[in-house]
Amino acid sequence: MDEFASISHWTAGRQPADWQQQRGVTLGIGDDTAIIAPAAMADELEGPLELLMSVDTMVETVHFNAYTMTDEDIGYKALAANVSDIAAMGGVPRHALVSVSVPAAYGPERIARLYDGLYACAADYGVAIVGGDTTSSPQHLVVAVTVTGAVEAGRALRRSGAKPGDAVVLTGAVGLSAAGLHLLLARKQERQEQTAREAVESGETGGASDASDASGTQPAGDLQAASSAGVSNQAQHEEVRGAAALIGAHCRPAPSVRAGRLLLERGSCHSLNDVSDGLASEAWEIAEASQCCLVLKEDLLPRSGSMAAYAADVGIDPLEWMLYGGEDYVLLGTMQAADVQAAQEAFRAEGLPFYIVGEVKHGAPSVELELSLSAKATKAGSAAAKRMPLAKRGYNHFKK
Repeated sequence: MDEFASISHWTAGRQPADWQQQRGVTLGIGDDTAIIAPAAMADELEGPLELLMSVDTMVETVHFNAYTMTDEDIGYKALAANVSDIAAMGGVPRHALVSVSVPAAYGPERIARLYDGLYACAADYGVAIVGGDTTSSPQHLVVAVTVTGAVEAGRALRRSGAKPGDAVVLTGAVGLSAAGLHLLLARKQERQEQTAREAVESGETGGASDASDASGTQPAGDLQAASSAGVSNQAQHEEVRGAAALIGAHCRPAPSVRAGRLLLERGSCHSLNDVSDGLASEAWEIAEASQCCLVLKEDLLPRSGSMAAYAADVGIDPLEWMLYGGEDYVLLGTMQAADVQAAQEAFRAEGLPFYIVGEVKHGAPSVELELSLSAKATKAGSAAAKRMPLAKRGYNHFKK
């Protein structure tokens, strides 16, 4: 199957023409460029609009491998990461361009499954896929997605608007994705050790491979299938459900588009950022852009029960995942303190989580953690230990 036949195989008939036209698409896949009618791009938004644009790239062995994500998950997450950037501006996602660089080991059916995931995410968030590019790759799969969106002119929620006296808010729990990745890698290690033992017992040689074959056999599918077969009591059922929640958070994130719109519509949100590289890293980005100090309060940070339980099982401080794990794709923002209770009620009315997790202070750009009462007693035992500076770290591609 050549390049053009492959593109047709992966994309043809996926989105009805009238559905795309409702999103301003005059011409989609099949020509040198797509054509978009700006006036029809976002009918639900009133007044003059501004265009939002974002791009994210996912590289095999950097962002995923055969043990951590299925092909469908790769496609879904590649688009979801971009949708989350649009959400962080208070915007509405609209169109996507998809570029894939495909190694020879990936047959056309595997890429078709990747597109299954892409189009599933597109359906969930109303995104029209209107074009892209396809190339070969010498070794690893690379997926790059560009998304456009729209927001009312002059109203986009930037990182630079935080003000002293603001409350710091969060639209969901953090740390689940990092815990899910840890769980998947732990299962990979267990599986490799089991394979090695079986090989020794049978007299065979050769190690387990991280790669899935061209026909599409993927260890990730097996590792994610936290089946309840053989589960005999309620505690085991809870463990299975908890594992599924953590893995789902890592492989199928849910961008907070509606939460971003609610915050923009209130008019009291001064800054916003999505949690892609870790809560501490995103807080630092707001602090530096706004020239202020963000104080996060440990007691107020939402902790997922499944994440906390797994952290206890493996002996990891859950704060490490919560502050520095990343890829949770919830929103971190600051808003007028006088409006947070009303905002919380508005979120609750729509069944959405909303947490007040800190405050904005005058001072040089910095991020601090106000320790819980128990932590104060164990970490220093004095008033000086009430707050501790948070390191400016999270996921960084160029920092070793």
